[in-house]
Amino acid sequence: MNRIAVIDFETTGTSPGLGDRATEVAIVITEHGRVVDRYQSLMNAGVRIPAFITQLTGITNAMVEAAPPAERVMREAARFVGDVPMVAHNAAFDRRYWVAELARMGVDASQPFACTVLLSRRLYPQAPSHRLGSLVDFFRLPRTGQAHRALADAEMAAELLGRIQHDLRTLHGVDTPDHAFLMALQRCTRAALPRFMQAHAQAQRHPVPLALSARAA
Repeated sequence: MNRIAVIDFETTGTSPGLGDRATEVAIVITEHGRVVDRYQSLMNAGVRIPAFITQLTGITNAMVEAAPPAERVMREAARFVGDVPMVAHNAAFDRRYWVAELARMGVDASQPFACTVLLSRRLYPQAPSHRLGSLVDFFRLPRTGQAHRALADAEMAAELLGRIQHDLRTLHGVDTPDHAFLMALQRCTRAALPRFMQAHAQAQRHPVPLALSARAA
């Protein structure tokens, strides 16, 4: 599968386990490193937004009060993603909200999440910071809107993902830096990275042949 869904949430706080809820979600679908579709919506979860969150994101209580119910938005988001594997910048955060918001509706969220923070730490230890905005500036990627709004952050994360995939192809000889490869790469320690890349290159040059015959029944 060549499609990847890059997701970003804006929320009322840091943890759904503490009662925090999502206020906005955006999903950008990429295919072969190019954006092919987008979904974005504010959502009304029936909770108040703290003043410091409004100051950070610009999302006000009036905005979410006028937004569709969270359940409707999350059902739309789940249909939009389907079974496409997912990516987020600081994926542990966004995955918590994806799982928690869908669980409220009894919807299973089983997609694997790759993380552009972990990937950038493996590949770009020289970067001054691995925050999304800092990496966007470091690589001179386009800023697509206001930071800390879901669609702008999802699109910038998609740009960063495209840069990561490009560098894997051109600098590391990875023919197909698909989601499965990204998941394996982010689990690799920095110290083990050269051996990991070498083993992958050897596997591409000498693929394991398919079995030529099946065992007799």
